Amino acid sequence: MENNREIVKVSIDFDGKEYSLEAGKYAKFANGAVMVKYDDTMVLVTAVASEAERTDIDFLPLQVEYREKSSSAGKIPGGFIKREGKPTDREILAARLIDRPIRPLIPKSWRYETQIIATVFSSQPDVDPDTLAMVGASSALMISDIPFDGPISEVRVGRINGNFKVNPTIDELKYSDMDLTIAASDSSIVMVEGEAKEISEEDFLQALQFAHEKIKLLNALQRELAEKVGIPKREYKEIIYPEELIKIIEETIKDDLQNYIQTVTTKKERKEWRNQFIQKALDIAKEKFSENEEYTDFNFEMAVTNIVNEIEKKEMRRMILNEKKRLDGRGLKDIRPIYCEVGLLPRTHGSALFVRGETQALCTTTLGTKEDEQIFDGIFPVYTSRFMLHYNFPPFCTGEVGRLTGVSRREIGHGNLAERALKNMLPDQDIFPYTIRVVSDILESNGSSSMATVCAGSLSLFDAGVPMKKAVAGIAMGLIKEGDQIAILTDILGDEDHLGDMDFKVAGTKDGITACQMDIKIEGLSIDIMRTALQQAKEARLFILDIMNKTISQPREDISPYAPRYTSIKIPTDMIGLVIGPGGETIRSIAKETNTSIYIEEDGTVQIASSNKEDAYKASQMIEALVRKPEVGDVYQGEIKEIREGLGAIVEFLPKKTGLLHISHIDYKKINKISDVLNVGDKIDVMLIEITSDGKYKLSRKALLPKPQQNIQTGSSRTYPTQNRGR
Repeated sequence: MENNREIVKVSIDFDGKEYSLEAGKYAKFANGAVMVKYDDTMVLVTAVASEAERTDIDFLPLQVEYREKSSSAGKIPGGFIKREGKPTDREILAARLIDRPIRPLIPKSWRYETQIIATVFSSQPDVDPDTLAMVGASSALMISDIPFDGPISEVRVGRINGNFKVNPTIDELKYSDMDLTIAASDSSIVMVEGEAKEISEEDFLQALQFAHEKIKLLNALQRELAEKVGIPKREYKEIIYPEELIKIIEETIKDDLQNYIQTVTTKKERKEWRNQFIQKALDIAKEKFSENEEYTDFNFEMAVTNIVNEIEKKEMRRMILNEKKRLDGRGLKDIRPIYCEVGLLPRTHGSALFVRGETQALCTTTLGTKEDEQIFDGIFPVYTSRFMLHYNFPPFCTGEVGRLTGVSRREIGHGNLAERALKNMLPDQDIFPYTIRVVSDILESNGSSSMATVCAGSLSLFDAGVPMKKAVAGIAMGLIKEGDQIAILTDILGDEDHLGDMDFKVAGTKDGITACQMDIKIEGLSIDIMRTALQQAKEARLFILDIMNKTISQPREDISPYAPRYTSIKIPTDMIGLVIGPGGETIRSIAKETNTSIYIEEDGTVQIASSNKEDAYKASQMIEALVRKPEVGDVYQGEIKEIREGLGAIVEFLPKKTGLLHISHIDYKKINKISDVLNVGDKIDVMLIEITSDGKYKLSRKALLPKPQQNIQTGSSRTYPTQNRGR
């Protein structure tokens, strides 16, 4: 590696802001290092490949990392540990947006450990650095000695008031009906991921075309940088297996392979058959060639497995293109059998099982209060989210054994896609003030468990009584393309994803697209092909929604009895401080006494959450009493706080408000000693009879007692007992 490179910088005006790439100044020991700058946001991306080749692996050893420094935004990390820790979900998702488009453009035969690291060193609040990191990764590979079939670039696209906007700010996205991240070469779109508010298929295609024109400008900028740096690419060995070995294996498995492809329809059976003829081919290969000097130290297991997989892939693609028949016997547009069930977990707030073929997702919905919201503290201003979707992919769902060591990047990515598909259909917070968590557990997996999660998640939200605007479903599309022969596949299997040229997931309602994720593995995919795929996906989505609606077509009218209930009251805004109290003391004491959670909005709306109606009512009464204005003539239940013999009693008739109950207003009869009638702590009804000019309150108990009957002969007042005296 050369560490005395000349500093090279190229830049363009990109939508009114300078977009620059600089090499040769930073991280000069890396094979390639580029500082990407867009306005005041700066991301350093490095690409490093090991000097030694790995011969013990049969995959591309590529690792992509993305990190955001709190200092880039002038912040110190929150919590007890004042330094950056493990990557956040946002950082993992950004790394995936780099990895997915980059990986197919590095040769499959490349066996050198390769690592791409993107680090955000300066962050402007209204510029998201994630797309800059992907452009930097492509640029770093372009100027390095690592073989790379680039450049590719990435942008974000929004649409505000009908006008497309490239790399919109975070504030602009609030008013956008789409948020799509798109990566492309000069000739083809290679990756799309994002969310939308029920946009049409044609709107989606127009967004891709708009993005592609912008991307070409950034690709040209990368070429300019690479030409000025001018580093030659490293030579590497293409992995080419001997023709004689390939021929022997083809002859060995030919009959078994045809029988397998035509008759085996389940994932388990395919795995068993594949293992059988791999072992058969391995035995023959070792018998034929193990004593040949050319095959000394030859890894027969790896070679035979890869050759068999390629032969199988070729035959499966041929069958799909020529016979229009798929691995499990379906036609190109056929959807596997679907089964839905809701309410199967009695103690959850909502639950649903969605089964499509050999893919099975079990989703639960939990309703929480405002204190359950997710807090995000990163390079952007702290914000919260009231909706979370967590996706779990345990090893047993594929019939395998694995360690449960934490959430994988794949789980985070799939969960994020499903979350984006559902979130825009949630009710507004002022209508449904709950925090909502959906958990998807994949119990079986053979094709698009993320889209099964969308369907099961929508069903479980309906079952929980969440007033969703519309139901949401998702479908995964595939593509097989050989020359002019094209087959678009609806509802792809896991094997079809592996052997195909496209994985295109589309989620939405009956009226439009709410989320998508697309990875394309080949060059030259036309807009017309994508249009056909989108239309086919729409037909499938509507078909699935119809089945889901037969299970549950509307959100349940009421939420689970085990979910917290919200009671809402309104108080004057000038009373908010009184209810909160010094340091929150008053509101905390009310919440503790009534076993509730209480939240006050700036407009005076008070939300009381409790699973017990009586507790919520008690809390609301306490708050209403606290803000109630004393009115002369109103009756209150008060508590004796102090006895003053000869004068009267001090009564708290409203929270924090006391008045004098004069001795003459305790009763009609004469009272010599107040403590003979009243004691501290007694609860009595009193009427407010006067508010003095200095703001003091005068109370009367006597005003609520029945007047004594008059003695006509003497004119004196005398009280008679009310019970019967007998006959």
